[in-house]
Amino acid sequence: MKNLCSICMRGGSKGVPNKNLRELNGKPLMAYTIEQALESGLFKHVVVSTDSEHIAETARQFGAEAWFLRPAELATDEAPKLPVIRHALMEAEKYYAESFDVVVDLDATSPLRLVEDITRAYELFNAENADILITACEARKNPYFNMVERVNGRIQKVKQLYPQPVRRQDAPKVYDMNASIYIWKRDVLLNHDTLFMDKTSLYVMPEDRSIDIDTELDWMFVEYIFKQSMKKK
Repeated sequence: MKNLCSICMRGGSKGVPNKNLRELNGKPLMAYTIEQALESGLFKHVVVSTDSEHIAETARQFGAEAWFLRPAELATDEAPKLPVIRHALMEAEKYYAESFDVVVDLDATSPLRLVEDITRAYELFNAENADILITACEARKNPYFNMVERVNGRIQKVKQLYPQPVRRQDAPKVYDMNASIYIWKRDVLLNHDTLFMDKTSLYVMPEDRSIDIDTELDWMFVEYIFKQSMKKK
């Protein structure tokens, strides 16, 4: 199968300014995801979608392919990600003059994933003949047990069960999407605007590989994990 990897990186990050270019443990954040994609051996091309020439040039230095800049309307704070990935797919198919069977999007803000997470997620996607695969970790908070909401002034559980579980272990297992790996069949990516279909698969990752860097606190957590892993070597 012909697989395309997309890595989407805006230049205008606000939560952590310039995070894709910022050095983490001695190299730019983006380098970890690019290197993981290349090392996996799954992809005919690893393509970067960005609105920043600086990001594109740095990505090329680490082995990714970046020959186009994302249109301004796909680089705003409000722009959803699905159209960005579709745009990258169409640009790649036009540039390489071929169609791809599967698109895998790796988020550059999730550097703690392992190469084996990518390969195992892809194996699960194929084994289950999925249309879409998403990744997640087991949630620390459970809407059936310890998450509440305010409805018409009344505080209540987000999800009601009867009888109510008295231990978290008795509640249905729920997961936090970690924005690490997404996989689509080409036609599904082009024709559907939801991740949740009859044939959506879930690849579960441990919490310590599931941090998505959106804030300075996230960055500190990731930096700490890197430092701890270096001590063990």
